Amino acid sequence: MKNQSKKTMLNGAAILVASTVIVKIIGALYKMPLGNILGTVGRGCFDTAYNVYTPIFSIAMSGVSVAVLRMVAEAVAKGNYREARLTYRVSKRIFFMIGVAGMLLMFIIAYPYARFIATDFMSLYAILCIAPSIFFCYYMSSYRGYYEGLRNMMPTGISQVIEALGKLCFGLILVKIIENIGLSQFSSGMAASGDTSAVVFGTAVKNMTEAKGAIAPWAAAGAVFGVTLGSVASTAFLSIYHRIKGDGFTKEQLASSPVPPQGNVIAKNMIMIAIPMIISALVLNLTNLIDVATIQVRLKAALSTDAGFDYIVNMFRNAFSLASKMERLDLSDKAKVATYLWGSYGMALDFKTLVPMITVQLGLSAIPALTTAWAVKNKEEIKSTIETVLRIAMLIAFPAGIGMAVMATPILTIIYGRGESSDAISVAAPVMAAYGYATFLMGVSTPITNMLQAIGRTDIPAKTVCIGAVVKIAANFILVGNYRLNVYGAVIGTVLFYAVIVGINFFRLITLTKVRIDWTSIFIKPFICAAFCGLSAFAMNTVLTRIIPAGNTGSILNGGTISAVISIGFAAVVYFVALLFLRSFNRDDIETLPKGTTIVKILDKYGLLN
Repeated sequence: MKNQSKKTMLNGAAILVASTVIVKIIGALYKMPLGNILGTVGRGCFDTAYNVYTPIFSIAMSGVSVAVLRMVAEAVAKGNYREARLTYRVSKRIFFMIGVAGMLLMFIIAYPYARFIATDFMSLYAILCIAPSIFFCYYMSSYRGYYEGLRNMMPTGISQVIEALGKLCFGLILVKIIENIGLSQFSSGMAASGDTSAVVFGTAVKNMTEAKGAIAPWAAAGAVFGVTLGSVASTAFLSIYHRIKGDGFTKEQLASSPVPPQGNVIAKNMIMIAIPMIISALVLNLTNLIDVATIQVRLKAALSTDAGFDYIVNMFRNAFSLASKMERLDLSDKAKVATYLWGSYGMALDFKTLVPMITVQLGLSAIPALTTAWAVKNKEEIKSTIETVLRIAMLIAFPAGIGMAVMATPILTIIYGRGESSDAISVAAPVMAAYGYATFLMGVSTPITNMLQAIGRTDIPAKTVCIGAVVKIAANFILVGNYRLNVYGAVIGTVLFYAVIVGINFFRLITLTKVRIDWTSIFIKPFICAAFCGLSAFAMNTVLTRIIPAGNTGSILNGGTISAVISIGFAAVVYFVALLFLRSFNRDDIETLPKGTTIVKILDKYGLLN
């Protein structure tokens, strides 16, 4: 029974992880050309819109959606199928209302945020273009929460891929159309004025640098409108899927199911369960919003004095010099310099969220299993579920994070080395490396939160995120405003934030469940193997870059790319071999995999199992 429950959990996690990996690959295919077209300033506008959108959007993913998941899972476990179905119907009405409210809220705050907080007011158009996606993201979450509660992760996985594909296709098409229109306006205007001036999207420009600056905010708006269209496509899929497939309940199951509570009772219970999670999500995302605001505001403050400006220009002299030569940055404009640094910081943030986006699926898949085990006080399954989630999270987070840290510059060069953001790699690489070393904290943060939610202690994450928020905002205000640290101060604040919430939440999870975890198999062995992985990647890349000719740096298949890819592959092999020799694989976890029994026999034969 334990292995069957774990198998169901891991299969669900596997589906969500696979879809997340596909989404990330699509995202990379989206952001590589996008960054090259938009440039660093346009990327700043794009990131500003996303940073306003994310807090409002995330409430759907971590609040009512999780409440629906828990209520449906519990109802099905007790055989209350009619109650599970009614829970879904009630959730649709609730999500519809919240979605409309969230969309209107984003429309309302767009102007003041762009006017008083963002480094570039022109980011207003991007914020307005992404606002409608809030409604569709909330509405589709009622479908996702329902199917996840039924332990059917397939609809969620497929809809995530559709959403990403829509963003890729619609976003890039719109960006290219807007860019072509802007360049056409510039060429026509310059020809009409005798090469003295032109008007591009209502802005007077004198040269190509100014023209690109005028195009960038509108191109960023087109890019984020692709996000909206992607969410529309995903919502349409889920609606059609539900009409065709339904929920799988038989007539016999529904007939034998007891009469469910009234809809208003279910709605009240849903809201009561969701309130602590909504508060936690609100605080977390409000913190992120304040984080974004304070970073940008304090960057401006760091650049406001002559001493600070001169120090920062000297600190990033290579990047700034290259950007100036390529006509991507005007150093006489301090606001643009702040936007440039913010955009460079955003390049590294793409990788900061990579591993957590995968490990978060483990926590999500664990909620139904742990909720059931906690309800019936099955201590063995509680321990097994918690250890499995933590172990797999560490097996993923440690090597990915350390590898990301030691290979920061080569990875950024592969993605951004040939486009409009290539000059900012030297600024973004240290940020990416620092976040890489802290990835294990970020990777395990949400799964631990989910497991606390599964045992009914949704209040604890709400409290700890408040403590972490104070630490993070205070660190940002002090450190980012220090011109010697500037954007790197934001990294320190973020790491402190995760250290606080993971430390407290983990301690409370262990004390409440009274589980004695195996520290060696969960943390120590994966870390040692990951250290070997990182060292081998660094050593191999150092050797290969001296052996393989650089070749055409304008092509993605140059010497640097080949060296990096071989090094990453070699490091992955080293990591797997190290895991085998340290006997880091758990017998029960392997048995839940397809052909798991056969794999266990082979590994057991050579003494390679824990």
